[in-house]
Amino acid sequence: MKYFFVYVLFFTVILYSQPNEKTDSTAYYSSLSNSNIQNNNYKDALLYTQKAILFAEKNKNIQDQAAQHFTLGKLYYDLKKYDDAIKSLQKSSDLYTDLNPSHNQADTYYYLGLSYMAKQNFDRAAMYFQEAKTIQTLLKFPDTAELLTLQRGIIYKSKNKLDLALAVFKTIIAKPDNPNLSNTKAEALYQTGTIEALKSRNNLALNYLNKALDLNSKADNLEQKSNILLALSNVYEKMLDKNNAYSYLKQHLNLKERIAILNNERLGIDDYTKFKESERLKEIIQTDNQNKEQQKASKFSKLISILAIALISILSLLSLSLYKNNIIRNQSNLLLREKNKELEIAKDKAEKASRARSEFLSTVSHELRTPLNAINGITHLLLEEKPKKTQMDYLSSLKFSGDYLTKFINEILEINKIESHNIEIEYTSFNVKQLLTDIQNSLKELAFVNNNNFTLEIDPAIPDYLIGDPTKLSQIILNLINNALKFTKNGDVSIIAKLETLEHPTATLYFEITDTGIGIPEDKLVSVFDSFSQGSIEVNRKYGGTGLGLTIVKKLTQILGGQIELSSVVGQGSTFSFALAFKISEEQLAIEPTPKINYDSKLLNKKILLVEDNKINQMVTKKMLHNKRIICEVIDNGEDAIDLVRKNKFDLVLMDVHLPGINGTIATELIRTFDTSTPIIALTAISLHENREMLLSFGMNDVITKPFIPEEFYTVIAEYI
Repeated sequence: MKYFFVYVLFFTVILYSQPNEKTDSTAYYSSLSNSNIQNNNYKDALLYTQKAILFAEKNKNIQDQAAQHFTLGKLYYDLKKYDDAIKSLQKSSDLYTDLNPSHNQADTYYYLGLSYMAKQNFDRAAMYFQEAKTIQTLLKFPDTAELLTLQRGIIYKSKNKLDLALAVFKTIIAKPDNPNLSNTKAEALYQTGTIEALKSRNNLALNYLNKALDLNSKADNLEQKSNILLALSNVYEKMLDKNNAYSYLKQHLNLKERIAILNNERLGIDDYTKFKESERLKEIIQTDNQNKEQQKASKFSKLISILAIALISILSLLSLSLYKNNIIRNQSNLLLREKNKELEIAKDKAEKASRARSEFLSTVSHELRTPLNAINGITHLLLEEKPKKTQMDYLSSLKFSGDYLTKFINEILEINKIESHNIEIEYTSFNVKQLLTDIQNSLKELAFVNNNNFTLEIDPAIPDYLIGDPTKLSQIILNLINNALKFTKNGDVSIIAKLETLEHPTATLYFEITDTGIGIPEDKLVSVFDSFSQGSIEVNRKYGGTGLGLTIVKKLTQILGGQIELSSVVGQGSTFSFALAFKISEEQLAIEPTPKINYDSKLLNKKILLVEDNKINQMVTKKMLHNKRIICEVIDNGEDAIDLVRKNKFDLVLMDVHLPGINGTIATELIRTFDTSTPIIALTAISLHENREMLLSFGMNDVITKPFIPEEFYTVIAEYI
């Protein structure tokens, strides 16, 4: 307590002492501030910068005031106090408007842009970067031209304009090596690598990120190095290289800890709080001094005494309060640390259990696809061989069971992808009215089976073309209508689409699916969205189904930014509704009808190489190809497949992804080094970590998912052969 009053008295003496011409000046305190910045002593740097500002204001020197407010703003930015940085830099900017354009003014705008970037306000950031660029162009200072270009690329990336961002970053990467440009080029390489990773071009991503890491060693930027290490870990994790992923993640975490220590050494929380209190105190005293100059000389001494007594009283009370609060805070912090450790342990256990569940379900669904492909394929072959009438019922039941199991496995995989955040939103222009009409047409037969009146009502005010994810919207609506038609007999099912709000360029649409079916009990209205839930065992036995449809609907609706609502009365029906926002598109889609391929004539006497290690699937696939008079050669591993393609000419290659030795993706990549023309189609029981884009990146032309539908199987082959 006594040291605190000594500090207050010392500060008061410093503040009110008469200026010395040699030491008390803006330039003197500015030099002390710069010296402390070089020594990483931000506490004293802040103090001396504030004193420099006070002397500049006292001397009414606008140039010095602007420069010192910029220095203070830059200090706040380095300390990641972005609100304080913006406040000080804005003061500097306002002061510079009364002066001639200068390099310092451009720097002020540049750091304002960086501060708004840190706060995710990219529009304001872009505005200030443009101001900086305008001044730099006017004064012909090229020093920070590449820095401004880099920030423009980062803004493009933040707005998901990835191709524009790539073009900007590559102009920086193409610049000749220069020690002054190392840090900027390293950042451009890092940003390019992260974009390539987003596009699942993992090999390109690794190339750019490794170059960024090499260049970073010259720039010695710890924050940048930490980001690069984390990005490398994420890419290796996507490539299933767990060793490298763990190694880079460990380096990243160690570096983050080191950075945290360095930042704490710069300026501790208590130091920052004390400085802000002293800064506020200076503002109060400065305001008081301005008032005192306007008052009569006879009252000057009395006001100073009153203010001093009040200040000491306030500080005394504040000191006592802080002392008590500090004791309470220490006790609370100790308790919080213990609780946090318990929560972290529980969180880790929950995350491990969730990952184990996802991996287990993914593995099970993946492994079931291979034998299921054989079951569905053999059923198809038997049905084609004109079985006896007594056998048709058995084969039809077998086909129904196979299709049901396929749907069940697909829904399990879809749930896993959603819960593991392994699903991306597509943004494309589409005609929502045409989409709903197509859905209605595709389900008219199902409505006819249960003798349901199936209607569609579309608000004409809805814009023709919207930007969004038509695939996920179709999944939601198809699941809801399938349920409505299944649980309704001799009733009505309707789809309603209305324009809820229109605030250009955004349109919010309201969707409602209503039926007059069996309804849902009130106590099941929440649990019906849980996985494998169908309201009751009796409903499951009577109507069938997996119990995953509404789970997928709820999760997809949330991903698209909406919320599914349900109201229902037993025996009267149910209503599902949700609202989604879309951007309005001026683009008109050129919809061309897909011609039906006559694959029988196209496939005749074609030569196909089948690369498949499962004997049953070899037999089934080969028989299906022979039925279309296709010449089929079978090989069971990737190494022999490469050699066979090198020595022989095939019209098409069917490549299983999971093979003994080298897998199908690597085999395809090696074939493409000497043969870029032969079509290669992937055959895969696709898993949680696989996707179409990843497989195509290795050089494959298309993907057929096991168990495949024969018509689709033949159509895809005919398209490429």
